[in-house]
Amino acid sequence: MDNVLIVVNDLEAAIAFFTELGMELEGKALVEGSWADRVVGLDGVRADIVMMRTPDGHGRVELTRFHTPSAISSEPQNASANTLGIRRIMFTVEDLDDILARLLTHGAELVGEVAQYEDSYRLCFVRGPDGFIVGLSEQLG
Repeated sequence: MDNVLIVVNDLEAAIAFFTELGMELEGKALVEGSWADRVVGLDGVRADIVMMRTPDGHGRVELTRFHTPSAISSEPQNASANTLGIRRIMFTVEDLDDILARLLTHGAELVGEVAQYEDSYRLCFVRGPDGFIVGLSEQLG
């Protein structure tokens, strides 16, 4: 897999959120023109894109803020875990409590609660800027 796209309204808040997860800003660009229109199937595309790279260098999250056409919502705001479509991206973290505390300072909200799966993992879901959800997973032992 190359990357996962998250469309956001507040690009700076999203960058700060993923930076707290340990991701590194790989690059920023303004995307526009007929090639962009053809790729995404929209007219008059003008968007800022930011690529964030995972600490291991193997995965990326693309954050996109559309100037034109404006972003639209295709599902209920703060959709629940049983809503059809992509619900979250899961990240492995070394210290779940530390990462969670840092994300909360950036306006993140815990979706449910931190839970433990057997003696293997501690897990939680966090809602970030613009309502996207990320999972955090800390391996135990």
